[in-house]
Amino acid sequence: MEYDVVIVGSGAAGLSAALYARRYALKTLVVQGEFGGETATAGSIENYPGISRVDGYDLMLAMKKQAEDFGVEMREGWVTRVSKIEKGFQVAIGEHALVSAKAVILAIGSKRRHLNLAREKELTSRGVHYCWTCDGPLYKKKIVAMVGGGDSSVKGANFLAEYADLVYLIVRGEELRAEPVNLSRMKGLGSKIRVLLKTEITELVGDKKLEKVVLSRPYEGISDLVIDGLFVEIGFDPDPTLAKQLGLELDDKGYMRTDAMTRTNIPGIFAAGDATAHFEEFKQDITAAALGSVAATSAYTYCLSLEKKA
Repeated sequence: MEYDVVIVGSGAAGLSAALYARRYALKTLVVQGEFGGETATAGSIENYPGISRVDGYDLMLAMKKQAEDFGVEMREGWVTRVSKIEKGFQVAIGEHALVSAKAVILAIGSKRRHLNLAREKELTSRGVHYCWTCDGPLYKKKIVAMVGGGDSSVKGANFLAEYADLVYLIVRGEELRAEPVNLSRMKGLGSKIRVLLKTEITELVGDKKLEKVVLSRPYEGISDLVIDGLFVEIGFDPDPTLAKQLGLELDDKGYMRTDAMTRTNIPGIFAAGDATAHFEEFKQDITAAALGSVAATSAYTYCLSLEKKA
């Protein structure tokens, strides 16, 4: 199957790109990967312009429906390779499916960081979690901990406090880095959220499920913190696999480098969203969606240039 543009990823950047691509009358395919990206697990979103409050998953569903209404084709699966061919690019989906495109937009997002501690993998979903909106409600009237000092961590701690009796917020740094509105909400919860600054988790303890964590410095004289659940919210890292296959330029953290119009160093390959270095460390749904629209515009211009050369 041949397309004008194949979009890899179905988060805010990918779905925005899909909408704009179809409005430019480009034959467009979105390969979903993990539907909605991180936004789909973000819980309540209150800073997307024009919408007072919306669940992240619902926002992604709305974006998907809007793109489909304009004729975007959606396909489930994961892109395993993008290769340059004579008349564009070949995109491998899974182990067998192959499609071709004149242009490709990489909107692949980034992956959650882990603590990289012993037994972390074994205890994942057995007390160790990476999605507080997904698994937080399981800890009603329990004691839990959240790791991280950024805005998402504070939002997560506030969310967990709606269910758990007690939330420990474990912060490696000397202060919290969160939006004032979220800090204010946290302070309003009083002692239900206890902040442990300049503290790290050095060990996860438990056989079939998490039983406790060992802290780098004692809290109230105790280094072993007994909890029912642990939530990790310490940022993201890009997956450079496809970028390296294509020979795209990356920054020192593995994010794809683009120009102001999302063009990479490979003509016909565009990148948008959290996998790019465009806004450095600032990653938001609104910036991802904006970059997606720019990428589609650049892809359209590129496809037009091919027609003129033909």
